[in-house]
Amino acid sequence: MLLPVNLTLGAVLAVLLVAAATVAAVAHLGRSRDIAVAGVRAAVQLAVVSLAIGWVVRSVPLLLAFLALMYAVAVRTAGRRITANGTWWWAGLPIAAGVLPVVAALLLTGLVPLKGITLIPVTGILIGGALSVTSVGGRRALDELEQRRGEVEAGLALGLLDRDARLEVARAPASDALLPGLDQTRTVGLVTLPGAFVGMLLGGASPVEAGAVQLFVLVALMAVQAVAVALVVELVARGRLHRDGAQGPDERP
Repeated sequence: MLLPVNLTLGAVLAVLLVAAATVAAVAHLGRSRDIAVAGVRAAVQLAVVSLAIGWVVRSVPLLLAFLALMYAVAVRTAGRRITANGTWWWAGLPIAAGVLPVVAALLLTGLVPLKGITLIPVTGILIGGALSVTSVGGRRALDELEQRRGEVEAGLALGLLDRDARLEVARAPASDALLPGLDQTRTVGLVTLPGAFVGMLLGGASPVEAGAVQLFVLVALMAVQAVAVALVVELVARGRLHRDGAQGPDERP
């Protein structure tokens, strides 16, 4: 066991959460309440999942329902992080387009069986990676379009289509969402030993087996995230994802 589940662990977690929220407040980062709420939610949600997962893994219908719930929460989280208006649901497209082909390939090749004990963690990692880059990529793209509106107008004056003018401004900043995943992959084994690797070792796998699983996770994540970022930028450029007061190309008179 990596960490003992006891009162000491609970106390340390509480101290770390309070420390994180306090630092954010003192530094005026504006996220102290978000940090506290996120920590408490994580504790409650993991407790519920830990109790429920024993039933989920025994039934294919329950397994599929749980995976659908994971996807729905990811779409809602990413979409509302990007925009507060009704276009947030478009965030479901880049997440699905990144995750579904990879999961389907794993099931069809037999690398991952249709069993909850393996499918849930693998799919969860991929959905989580797609959520992160969709959220960050979409926000960065829309932020740049707001701040560099003059460049978009200049592109239109030169004869570019609305979509193309927006892409010229939004594509490079949105691609920054890929950097954390790239850095983690480039430094794996040298700077970090990610969770899949450590979990496999703790589960009794050999270092070679653990390394192979971790390599798969990292490469699969890069594929998922590249697709998600490409699609979220396209959605922003076409005006499908936008913020109030910034109409999409199809909505202009």
